[in-house]
Amino acid sequence: MARDKQDDKKPVSFKWRMFVWVFNLLLVAIVGVVLYVAVIYFQMPSLDAILNETRAPAIVFLDKDGNEIRTSNKIMGTPVSVEALPPHVWQAIVAIEDKRFFNHGPFDGRSIFRAIISNMIHGRFAIGGSSITQQTAKNIFLSREKKISRKVQELILSYWLENRFNKNQILDLYMNRVSLVGGMRGLDAAARILFQKSASELSVAQAAQMAAMLKAPTTYSPYRHPNKNFERARVVLTEMVRQGYIDINTARVAASELAPAPGAPDTNLYRYWTDFVTDELKSQIGIMESDVYVYTTLDTKLQNKITKIMPKHIGVYQGAAVALNRDGAIRAMVGGADYQSSQFNRATARRQPGSAFKPVVYLVALENGMTPESFVNDSPFSIGDYNPKNYNEKYYGDITLATAFAKSVNSVPLKLTAQYGLDSVLAMAGRLGVGNKLRREYSTVLGASEMNLLDLTTIYAVIWNDGNSVRPYSITRVVNARGDVLYARDPSDSIQILSPDTVKFIKELLSDVIKPGGTGHHAAAQNVIGGKTGTSNENRDAWFVGATDKFILGIWVGNDDFTPMSSKTTGGTTPAQIFHDVVQ
Repeated sequence: MARDKQDDKKPVSFKWRMFVWVFNLLLVAIVGVVLYVAVIYFQMPSLDAILNETRAPAIVFLDKDGNEIRTSNKIMGTPVSVEALPPHVWQAIVAIEDKRFFNHGPFDGRSIFRAIISNMIHGRFAIGGSSITQQTAKNIFLSREKKISRKVQELILSYWLENRFNKNQILDLYMNRVSLVGGMRGLDAAARILFQKSASELSVAQAAQMAAMLKAPTTYSPYRHPNKNFERARVVLTEMVRQGYIDINTARVAASELAPAPGAPDTNLYRYWTDFVTDELKSQIGIMESDVYVYTTLDTKLQNKITKIMPKHIGVYQGAAVALNRDGAIRAMVGGADYQSSQFNRATARRQPGSAFKPVVYLVALENGMTPESFVNDSPFSIGDYNPKNYNEKYYGDITLATAFAKSVNSVPLKLTAQYGLDSVLAMAGRLGVGNKLRREYSTVLGASEMNLLDLTTIYAVIWNDGNSVRPYSITRVVNARGDVLYARDPSDSIQILSPDTVKFIKELLSDVIKPGGTGHHAAAQNVIGGKTGTSNENRDAWFVGATDKFILGIWVGNDDFTPMSSKTTGGTTPAQIFHDVVQ
């Protein structure tokens, strides 16, 4: 009986064993894929967090006339939508990137199949088949990693987008996240940079040019490679006609209007300024919680002129410039020859002002009853171990105070300091707003104590403000995106620091400097009313601070490492010549 039962069992066929083996293998593979996708899914960050990402508040800087000069921290343009844009703007995108966008799901099977066949024929990756939804997923993740996990995440996000949003909303996301120019995101940002207009103002031709960039932003840039951009923009216009978005005549007109993009102005011209204003902004409003618009005192025409002229004169050296109105409004600030090469702002760096400090000493003498016609003696003079010489080691004997000032001799201000006291000189500097960091020693009289160009220029601003106090300022108003005023400058009443007679006499001395025979004669021009040169030891620093009827302009030239310049580079040469060319 036992044997009969064993005979009843039929042997399992090879085909059946293979089927079971393959089935189990497929089951394991499916489970493995599901688990892998699940792991990738749970490794994804919050989709809502990705969609509603935050950024640092943007700072929009405006000049004295309310014109935008630069935006800081802004990585996205103004949000746009299908409903608000002219139809041709979004239609150009759909026509060239995903013509069946409104008819398929997360991906377009036809496009993917066509891309596979084309790439097999060409033997390389010739075209892509990603839908706008898939591209939106890529742009939201902002990752270019070519990994399987990355592609899985893209597919998951694509399905999530299609289930959560309608097609118009997905297209909105795409237009607001796509990156076309310099790391900025969004169609609006690219339109403002390339064409200086918002996305809602783009013509049919410009919309086609923007859509042409989507394939490869740099390669098809209307700024960098206009001819390639034109060629592809014509393809965009052709597709728009084929798909019924525009008629043939509209396309022909648009094709004739294709033009290179002018590109954005060089905002590096204002970077030293906006860096300076940013520090001032933090002291005024503290932590920013939203985008702000900062109305500044900058005169862009003057700023551009200085930026253009200075490099022509300084050669291998560095330079800086500050221009002030009489009330302290900073109209220009240039912190170096080239911001891209060096972001260090030399307009706020402390250096030795040399003879440019001497007006402080002469103000003390004038307050004590001296006049420009008072006689002084220029001869070798020492105080303790301090024994400076005149620049050319030439002494003039008995001369007027005006001559001593115009020729910038060294012995006279030292003798005046000995007569009226070092404390009087430091007190005068304090009244002018620059005395708190000066060393209490006689070398300070000849400009050995460091100060920055802004402070030095402020001294002269007080003089040409008829002796009234001057407090430099760069911001007049700060508002948020809603128009709420976060800060508004409240001009305080100025204080009379210098008497009218003292101001009258010091202006006379400053005017003599730019006359023939004065150290600053190279700065003379029709509208220049006075100035003063300064050169520190071994020609390490060269300065000129002068005034016109509109503003006070200070110039510094030197080396960052404090090495001496050529003996021919003094305050009366390069800085004075820069000043002359700016104000001429």
